[in-house]
Amino acid sequence: MTTRPNFLLITSDQHRWDCFGFEGRRIKTPHLDRMAESGTRFGAAVTPSLVCQPARASMLTGLLPLSHGVYDNNVSLDPEVGEMGWARTLANDGYRSALIGKAHFGDHPECTPYGAPESRDQSANFPADWSGPYMGFDHMELMILGHWHDLLPCEKPPRGHQFERWFWEHGRAGEAWELWQQDFGPAPEAAQTWFSKLPAAWHSTTWVTERTIEFLEQAGDEAPFCLWASYPDPHHPFDCPEPWSRLHLEDDVDISRSHRRDLDRRPWWHRASLENEPTARHQWQKTLRMEYSRIQPQTDRQLRQMTANYYGEIAFIDDGVGRILKSLEKTGLAENTIVIFTTDHGDLLGDHGLYLKGPTPYEALLRVGMIVKGPDIPAGKVIDMPVSTLDLAASFYDWAGVSRPEDIQSRSLRPLIEGDGGEVREVAYSEWNQQPSRTGVELELRTVRTKTAKLTLELISGAGEMYDLAEDPDEMHNLFDDPGKGALVKELTDMIHARPGYILEDMPAHEA
Repeated sequence: MTTRPNFLLITSDQHRWDCFGFEGRRIKTPHLDRMAESGTRFGAAVTPSLVCQPARASMLTGLLPLSHGVYDNNVSLDPEVGEMGWARTLANDGYRSALIGKAHFGDHPECTPYGAPESRDQSANFPADWSGPYMGFDHMELMILGHWHDLLPCEKPPRGHQFERWFWEHGRAGEAWELWQQDFGPAPEAAQTWFSKLPAAWHSTTWVTERTIEFLEQAGDEAPFCLWASYPDPHHPFDCPEPWSRLHLEDDVDISRSHRRDLDRRPWWHRASLENEPTARHQWQKTLRMEYSRIQPQTDRQLRQMTANYYGEIAFIDDGVGRILKSLEKTGLAENTIVIFTTDHGDLLGDHGLYLKGPTPYEALLRVGMIVKGPDIPAGKVIDMPVSTLDLAASFYDWAGVSRPEDIQSRSLRPLIEGDGGEVREVAYSEWNQQPSRTGVELELRTVRTKTAKLTLELISGAGEMYDLAEDPDEMHNLFDDPGKGALVKELTDMIHARPGYILEDMPAHEA
């Protein structure tokens, strides 16, 4: 590269690491497969947290959750901390910073002169032409959530932002919302799964794709850009529109090999988090956690239906990625743009009889796919050392030639990508102080993932779980109390206690 590169970060939401064609599952992701073939992918990348807000704040700031303070969902990122992330750091050095899609940084009321843009109530205070700045991004094209439920509806203007206004403009008044809720049929038996009648052209995935392409077509070459294009799917509910909902037949998809609950073999908090009553402040929040955040055991047929629809959501995004990459080529930007595809965290999708996400850091939830493509990025390279999505921040600074902020825990991926194997990564970290509002139990989870093993400690009770991933990739045998594995347990425990960086003394208040 002769000039500083552009950065295009494309993320999905709640996307399992193995749900790509190149990972061997029966899912159709031709564009992401080609991106992996022509670029470098990471085979052991992990999320800094198992839920959205902490993970996304870490991706922006390059800090672990207990360092930036977003230790759980419903905890807002301090705008002063957000302004220290890569969006503002690069913008201060001449980049145009932008975010299109789902942000999910929180409802901090001092984020802008109009209040919190991601607050359902306060979003009505924003003028129709508002487009940032927010959390270091000078240009915003924002949606509130993007995946809906009866208790989490699509906001109707004057609430919401660019996406919500676009969504409600389709058809006759209210037609788009009515169609989203309707099922083409035959009605699946699986929980939170249906063939939505919402036209694909009216869908959030289409909006993110088209707005990203519009940004690229108008980018020019006056200054480099750093753009985060953030899809809100394949997050539940599994409401894929046609034709993507029919792309994978339920009889053809591959389902989890371990989709039977085995709670008696797991640490105490696995069962408690499924059976305890959430303690949220409001009844609607309790109902949401019990009916939206929990899915009861599904039959093989139900899991196949759910998986097929989940695959369809991913294939829809894959098509969007293909269109975006084609736009990069068409505009000539591909010659100087580094493209990264990843996600915030995974989905259990039936592993161990569990669904969605929760305080169970199996690979399905902890591990994420991450692909990097662009100039000087080796083709077909696979890096199997443990890294984290928080490493994106330091990587951007490295490629841009910008001094990284002090105290971040992010480490540049560039030496791993461009090097010859001399750079070594031994461990990646994930953490979550789960509040009882979600599951009725308070947990302080600390996880380390090495190339071949993983340990999680629950600090309040002292309980733990460890898996030898080399010998037991399906994580069937918890070896935490196995006398023969004491040395490995100690090694990984020492890694947890050697967590890099500071931990905030005063954490922000929990908002649920």
